[in-house]
Amino acid sequence: MLESTFWASVAFIFYTYFGYPLLLAALSLFRKRAVRKGNDMPKVSFIIAAHNEEKRMGEKIGNTLRQEYPADRLEIIVASDCSTDGTDAIVQSFGNRGVRLVRAPERGGKERAQKRAVDASTGEILVFSDTATLLDPDGIAKIVRNFSDPGVGCVSSSDRYLDSQGKVSGEGAYVRYEMLLRRLETEVNTLVGLSGSFFAARREVCRQWAPHLQSDFNTLLNSVKRGMRGVSDPESIGYYRNIADERREYERKVRTIVRGIAVFMESMHLLNPFRYGLFSWQLFSHKLCRWLVPPALLLAFLSNALLALRSPFFLCSFACQVTFYLLAFWGMRAKRAAGNGIVRIPLYFVLVNLSILTAWYRYLRGERMVSWTPSVR
Repeated sequence: MLESTFWASVAFIFYTYFGYPLLLAALSLFRKRAVRKGNDMPKVSFIIAAHNEEKRMGEKIGNTLRQEYPADRLEIIVASDCSTDGTDAIVQSFGNRGVRLVRAPERGGKERAQKRAVDASTGEILVFSDTATLLDPDGIAKIVRNFSDPGVGCVSSSDRYLDSQGKVSGEGAYVRYEMLLRRLETEVNTLVGLSGSFFAARREVCRQWAPHLQSDFNTLLNSVKRGMRGVSDPESIGYYRNIADERREYERKVRTIVRGIAVFMESMHLLNPFRYGLFSWQLFSHKLCRWLVPPALLLAFLSNALLALRSPFFLCSFACQVTFYLLAFWGMRAKRAAGNGIVRIPLYFVLVNLSILTAWYRYLRGERMVSWTPSVR
């Protein structure tokens, strides 16, 4: 029984992180769904969600106004979630340049503010961006050209981190892994999630906007429900700085996962393969399996501990697990060590799975985290 528990847990973890992408890679050899990009210039509504962003709002609007997209085809809307600082005044100062303010009279969360902007918008394509995210001058043009393909319902950007000097920093192993997964999912069928800091969708996909659900994940699911897909465009890039406070970064992860679980729980019918085919397997593998890895890790560790004295193999595997977690703990205790390559991966892996456990605890307690506070970067 103990050995079965150990091997089943290890197999589950391996499948989640390696088996799923390997199967996608195998499928991509036989099934490739190319995106038919064009040069259409549809009317675009660019929606910026904000709450108390006076320090970054001027830079964000300036970056948006420099977009190489026809001015008469671009509508810029700032959705202010009842900001109490100078955010709204800054937005209004750009009124003579076509920037519109849509203000919520009371705080209701990011998605509720976005819904007000969606209802006030007139574009065929809606592009969503956070205040902290900056774009290349052709950022909007590049992401919009994907909609020349009638089968595309939404598009995700690629994320790039900026260092303290504003330069693009190197991609870590996790970012490279996620970008590979997005590429494979796009080639084979559809994405399972979008980058919340910069994504675009057709207006029809946004008609049933849920103000209580995570907008990026829910927009992707709405696209699938309408028979369309989400794709990743590696040439559409959103640049943003890492969160300065590591504790805030952890809280951001927990908040994101709690909101993702809430969306998933309201769309569990998408796990029906007879209706949604390949996407049901993708949703199960990419989302649900990821969120179930922490219990599998606990089972693998506990069963291995009980098996450690039965054979040299189990003793060695237990020693490897203990070493892995000690490296992560060392990284937590010594911030300087976190930059060391030996520590970085164990530390990140453990923090991600701790955030998932915390998110499940908060979700089961009834927390949904609708309101938001932008992270300090």
